[in-house]
Amino acid sequence: MVRLNRIYTRTGDDGTTGLVDGSRIAKNAARMAAIGTVDEANCAIGVAVCAAPDGDIAADLRRIQNDLFDLGADLATPGDDFTCGEMQLRMTDAQGQWLESRIDALNERLEPLKSFILPGGSEIAARVHVARASVRSAERACVALAQQHAVNPAALAYVNRLSDYLFVAARAFNDHGRADVLWVPGAHRG
Repeated sequence: MVRLNRIYTRTGDDGTTGLVDGSRIAKNAARMAAIGTVDEANCAIGVAVCAAPDGDIAADLRRIQNDLFDLGADLATPGDDFTCGEMQLRMTDAQGQWLESRIDALNERLEPLKSFILPGGSEIAARVHVARASVRSAERACVALAQQHAVNPAALAYVNRLSDYLFVAARAFNDHGRADVLWVPGAHRG
């Protein structure tokens, strides 16, 4: 159980922050960029949850928010041992597989895509699309980190799959795709 008695510690006043193993890195390091963009994505999902009607997708989004904290903990743990332990929280393949099962379940009820869709339709779908774009940013930051340091493959798979989940969730909120706003290529070229 995490226990926070003090919010400020002053240890980061020099521009560094602590990792799970006790080491310190610059706050603008690739690892912190990845952790920060995962946090931003989690916040965007939180905004979507506030507008989501009660139901399976809202429950999924709350579960995903918890998983994103797991992802942040994983990214904050340097090294190439990706096994979970009592003192080491790592993402697992099961978390990504759960997303795949939810994508498949939601996709069964969606209208077939006839064009790319524009982010919008309903307010909740637009919020989920903002979260999806934020997750894509987090994925790019995680990939950039992986080019410099070892990153758990299950973490990379999860963040990739999450944007897919959010895409189908947004379509589900748009009357199962019937209220999607379709892109019309070149519609306003004159």
